[in-house]
Amino acid sequence: MITSKKLKKFKNIKHYFFNKNGGYSTGIYKSLNCGQGSKDKKKNVIKNINAVCKKINSLRKNIFLLNQIHSNKFIFIDKNFKFKKKKIKADAIITNLKKLPIGVLTADCVPILIYEKELKIIAAIHAGWRGAYKDIIYKVLSFIKRLGSQNKNIYVAIGPCITGKNYEVQKDFKQKFIKKNKKNSLFFKRNKNKTYFCLNNYIYNQFKESGIKNIELIKKDTFDKKNNFFSARRSHKNNEHDYGRNISIIMIK
Repeated sequence: MITSKKLKKFKNIKHYFFNKNGGYSTGIYKSLNCGQGSKDKKKNVIKNINAVCKKINSLRKNIFLLNQIHSNKFIFIDKNFKFKKKKIKADAIITNLKKLPIGVLTADCVPILIYEKELKIIAAIHAGWRGAYKDIIYKVLSFIKRLGSQNKNIYVAIGPCITGKNYEVQKDFKQKFIKKNKKNSLFFKRNKNKTYFCLNNYIYNQFKESGIKNIELIKKDTFDKKNNFFSARRSHKNNEHDYGRNISIIMIK
């Protein structure tokens, strides 16, 4: 479990980037698997999410999670929002409501938590390469700014994810990004005839280009076993049939 130095100083919010520790699942899901879409026992996932909610002093029924689809779609939850039982297909949540924990699930993709200190707005973003490529970062920031925010009031924590050291990609992947913007070549490295992509630096740069200065990049690689996070790529490398999901949460008290 990791917290952001940038976000921790605000006493009216709670946030955590959870790793694998502190749950009830067993086997390849050991132990804090919060992925309801995984093949883990449903009762264990529910117990894990309950444990997460207890940590942030909330109830499981209050936590808001998405049906993540690697898109650039986001939702805004305010006092007029109509909650439904079915999960919404999107990859980012923005809210100004108190005591509503919002979260994203990742297993190598990038979890991003945001706080706007003047408007008292929080956001949680799930950004894989597709979402980042489709500009989910810019879309979320643009919406927050339309609500009246200024860059200086936005604080960002980019959480644990797979880093450039372990994120091997193919040539056509690199060409896709360079076709969009030649400067994107900066986020690719060659090592022993293999190409690697630094997704978290790519996302960091998107915030920077948007004029955000209060950014923290938490340099914990989910692929690296010693960091104790679930990793889709590591599971695939080990020929495991599935993998758990890490949860990242933020809430206005």
